[in-house]
Amino acid sequence: MPTAVPETARKAAFALTAALALLATACTGQSGSGATDDASKETTINFWHAWSAPNEVEAVRSLVAGFEKAHPNIHVNVVGNMTDDKINQALRAGGDRAPDVISSFTTNNVGKFCSSGALIDLNPFFEKAGIDPETTFPKAMNEYTRFDGDRCTAPLLGDAYGLYYNRTAFRKAGITAPPKTWSEFEADAKKLTVPRGEGYEQLGFMPNYHGWESTTEHYFAQFSPVYFGKDGKSDLADDPAFEQGFRLQKRLVGELGGFQKLERFRATLGDEWGARHPFHTGQVAMQLDGEWRLGMAAEAKPKFEIGVAPLPVPDDQADQYGKGYITGTITGIAATSHKQNAAWELVKYMTTDTDAVVGFANDIHNVPSTLAALKSPKLRYDPRFRTFLDIAADPHSTTTPPRSTAVCTW
Repeated sequence: MPTAVPETARKAAFALTAALALLATACTGQSGSGATDDASKETTINFWHAWSAPNEVEAVRSLVAGFEKAHPNIHVNVVGNMTDDKINQALRAGGDRAPDVISSFTTNNVGKFCSSGALIDLNPFFEKAGIDPETTFPKAMNEYTRFDGDRCTAPLLGDAYGLYYNRTAFRKAGITAPPKTWSEFEADAKKLTVPRGEGYEQLGFMPNYHGWESTTEHYFAQFSPVYFGKDGKSDLADDPAFEQGFRLQKRLVGELGGFQKLERFRATLGDEWGARHPFHTGQVAMQLDGEWRLGMAAEAKPKFEIGVAPLPVPDDQADQYGKGYITGTITGIAATSHKQNAAWELVKYMTTDTDAVVGFANDIHNVPSTLAALKSPKLRYDPRFRTFLDIAADPHSTTTPPRSTAVCTW
């Protein structure tokens, strides 16, 4: 016979169950929401995004205007300069003024967005629309917009990382082409380094992780890291890609003068986002960076010719030269939204309409996020920008896998 449960224990269990139910509702915000609206009727939806620069805000306005022209019954209230913290709070709270559609620059949050239920699974919407994400979006972008089978976000333009190099300094050092392997890169970095006193007249490459875009994620993408094992647990300690990446970075630090000397020099250099960035000034001859750097560097009017190429790859992976690290902006539909069908029409337009994606990419100078847009003749760009389009389309390009570290996003 089952053991009798005391009345106090039953009450405690009921209270705990109720609390968990309330917590789940607070986390997911799905109480009373759903895709029950009629997207053909007159309606207004809220779109929150993080862009803040005047040209970016204007680009979003133009993108939304194109959507409203194609869907005259759906009006979009646009709210810009929204940080992830503000978006997360609004997703939790819901309400008429909360976002129906959000965009975020943080792909690392996808696992939390999906597992918490803060954003709805878009798979049913893609299926109903007859759109196959696998053949619509580049491979890496497909990977960072889903988690554990749940595609709660879609890519909204992307960023691709490559190698910027000082072509004038290359010629002066007798280097005829950008390095394709890390061993070539090491040799070039040493040739391009010109000491001066206790520092450098010119540094071939800044290998330290502090500042700019020389992070482990961006370095190690070229070694094809796995990050997690089949059991879902971290595999960093056993994955040879990480050992190779750390050994490369350590060698570069030693070969180019040592950590202390490099850090002293780094402390004298300009800001990452300013005109005095050390690549712009010629103080650093090679730079790991994203596609946006090309426009910023050209605008600074450097006294040398700018070259752009993919980042090198390990010598035993030379056949994968051309790949890179991919990230970007994501968009999704709030679980608290009562207008999810209308919200989907906006998400579908922004992420899959080729002309819309191309126009937004032209305006904001990011990498298009569909395979069709990457090939569009309507793209306008500096010929050197082609490198980043090719990196984005390369099936060997990688990204950081999404993960979830908590039940709630908040």
